[in-house]
Amino acid sequence: MTVTGETVMMELTSQPESLSAVEKVVEEIKSKYNVNEDSYGNMLVAVTEAVSNAIYHGNRLDPKKKIVLSYQHNDGNLSFTITDQGPGFDYYNLPDPTAPENLEKECGRGIFLMKHLSDQVIFSENGRVVELFFKIHSN
Repeated sequence: MTVTGETVMMELTSQPESLSAVEKVVEEIKSKYNVNEDSYGNMLVAVTEAVSNAIYHGNRLDPKKKIVLSYQHNDGNLSFTITDQGPGFDYYNLPDPTAPENLEKECGRGIFLMKHLSDQVIFSENGRVVELFFKIHSN
């Protein structure tokens, strides 16, 4: 993990085990910035969904490909950036996970959750980079 000013960056492998490292980082952020339970829960789910998408859909579990997770704290706001080395995807044309034909599907809810649990989501570089923004509500 590298700390540069207010930015913290870590490199993750494209393996499911990396999700526990992400959970630990979000837990540390909760303590460090005194984040309340609701904000923490939203952050935890959204960030782990983004990293999970990078592992499974972006890098397709390729152990040679890395994921970079960074976060920045600034005036009561937190932003997370998750970058993978995959081919990207068309984030403008995703199936609606709430449509009746998609309700029984096992996947397809990650981006929906990210958009509903964070204050802002920005995709760039053909979907290889996702930024999640949160206003922190302290205890």
